[in-house]
This record gives sequence, structure tokens and C-alpha cells, in this order.
Amino acid sequence: MSAIDFRTEPSRYRHWRIETDGDVASLIMDVDPAGGLSPDYELKLNSYDLAVDIELNDAIQRLRFEHPQVRCVVVKSGKDNVFCAGANIRMLGKATHSHKVNFCKFTNETRLAMEDASEHSRQIYMSAVNGSCAGGGYELALATDHIMLIDDRRSTVSLPETPLLGVLPGTGGLTRVTDKRKVRRDRADVFCSLEEGIRGVKAVEWRLVDEVVPNSKWMEVVAARAHETAARSDRPKDAKGIALTPLERKIEADGVSYSHVEVEVDRARSLATITVRGPSQAVPTSVEAAHALGAKFWPLTVARELEDAILHLRTNEQTIGVWLLRTDGNAQSVLDHDDFLGKANGDWLMREIRHYLKRVLKRLDVTPRSMIALIEPGSCCAG
Repeated sequence: MSAIDFRTEPSRYRHWRIETDGDVASLIMDVDPAGGLSPDYELKLNSYDLAVDIELNDAIQRLRFEHPQVRCVVVKSGKDNVFCAGANIRMLGKATHSHKVNFCKFTNETRLAMEDASEHSRQIYMSAVNGSCAGGGYELALATDHIMLIDDRRSTVSLPETPLLGVLPGTGGLTRVTDKRKVRRDRADVFCSLEEGIRGVKAVEWRLVDEVVPNSKWMEVVAARAHETAARSDRPKDAKGIALTPLERKIEADGVSYSHVEVEVDRARSLATITVRGPSQAVPTSVEAAHALGAKFWPLTVARELEDAILHLRTNEQTIGVWLLRTDGNAQSVLDHDDFLGKANGDWLMREIRHYLKRVLKRLDVTPRSMIALIEPGSCCAG
């Protein structure tokens, strides 16, 4: 398989659509069966592989940065009678162990980004489940704050991995059922043993969903609930978003380079050296000036570049076992930018950047590599 690229943008999406209506956005999953990373399988029934989640991750980021007026995001299916069938079984069957590990890790990080948006950005996610919602599809719904299930005698939620495959749900299903939704553990055990899943009022009684809605009132109630949810948010109604412009990157045989991040790969020593360069310009004089910089504002630029470097190394350079982290630049300039972000935390964009930096660093936390931070003369490890 060729190198996996985590960069994308809406005009290239094959599996998702973003539709906005004032303070509500619909994030519609409509998977192209032929749009997977490999031609060896079809993504039937809104099943997904890494290609689908790369687009989802990008969509979540763009909703936060490019659509500040959006206060509620409704995750929907673009197909009849199926919400999402979960991870594609044939893809998993053909994948190497390391690919499956990276796939599950990235998938759960994407779900966590949805929860982070609801909690910290007040861009609150809900799901409108119309059709079968199984395995990873239900885990997608579990990542939202409110789950609505159509009451049509066919639509169900399920985690069928154990009865069908003899494995446990891999991207947070059991944890979110018991710890987030507070489902009784005995009921969770039964639920995970039912291949057919649970529907209707029983799904509400067991806390697997928040409400069931008759088919005749489905569209009306989903819209009403979305606007009620949006009313609880503090996101600015008239703010102008910033464009997440294409990330410039140069890949060579022995490394990857960006404007402020450089990766050198020494395969003979199983070593990757990641250098993050400090700001090349002074801190903006005002929040408005920072907004004007958009994606070129240093904290946002370096977060985007470092994230892409982490994902590239994690997925495409799996034999590299040691990551050496170093910095280069003016430490005071880094501190000035850090202080600027802290003082401007009431601004929606500065808040987004702070939480984005947090999510990028968490990707390091869960990456199974030996990591060494090197602080030396000329370093700007500060802030």
C-alpha cells in the first residue's frame, strides 16, 4: 500500500458532506463503496476504513475553525435503512496487525475530537440514527452527546463484535456504554452478546439511546432538538471563521519538511528526529491581527504541521522505533505567543487553537514509540 496521506479538504470528500443551516450543521455519512484505501474490498452499508475517518477528522476540524457560528452538529446517514455498519470486516481481515492498531487508534482519537468539541468548544454533537447502527457505527453515535433513534421497528443499535467475531469493540464502545452513558453493567453484558441489537423503547430504558421518535415526526423532531441544543451553546453567532488552507509539505526519501516542522528519518538507526521551529514573526498586536493571520498564526501552523508529522510517522514509518524531539528558535517569542493565547482565551479562535494544541500533544501520548526530548543551546522549549 502506498503512503497514507492524512491531508484532505471538502472538495475531495468521497464519504461525508457538511450542510449548514444557520447555527446547525448536518454531518452526513454517505460512504462511497469504491472509495476505500484499497480496491480489495467494498465499503458497503456505510462501513468504513481509514479513508472514511480521515475525512471525518478533517470535517470536525473545519467545523470548529471555519464555521464558528455552528453550535450543533447532527451526525446523519445519507443512505436508507442504515446509519453505519461499523468498520469494514474485509478490510480488517486483510490488514496487518500494525495497520489495525493505527486504524483503531486514529478512529478513537477522531471520536474523542467530537467529544472535545462538545465539551470545550460548545459545538455540540448529536446523532440521528435512521437505520441499522452496528459496531463502530454505534461507537460513532456514542461519541455524540444525544442519540435519537427512529422508531420504525427496523432500526437498532448494537455492538455485535463478540457474538459475530469473538472480539471486543475496539474504539471505545464498552467504555462509553458503561462510563459515559451509565448503562448497568449486567445490561451492557447482555447488550454486547446480542447480534440483533436493541430497538425502540427498550433502547431508551437501557440508556443506549436518549429518545426514540416515530417515523411520522422524525424530520420535525430532529430539527427541533438540534435547535434546542444549539441554544445551549456560547459560540459567537456572527463570527467569521478562518480557512484551513492546504498544508504544504515536502516528502523526500529521508524525511518530511514543513514551514515550521522538519522530520529527519534515519532508518539504519530506527530514528526519527522531529524539529519544531519557533515563531519567525513577533506576536500579533491584537486578537484581530491574529485572526487576520488565519492559518498562518504560528501556534495554529505548528499544531497542524506537527499533527500531520505524527500521523505520517505513526502510519507510514512503522519500523522507526525512536522519536527524538527537539526545538529551535527564540524561547521568549514562544512565551509571548503562549501568553497571548492565555490572555485572549475568551476569543473563540484562541480557545480553538489551545484545545487543538492539546489534542495534538495527546497524539504523542498514545503513540507507541520511545520518545526523547532534547533541550540544548538554541532550543525554544518553553510555554
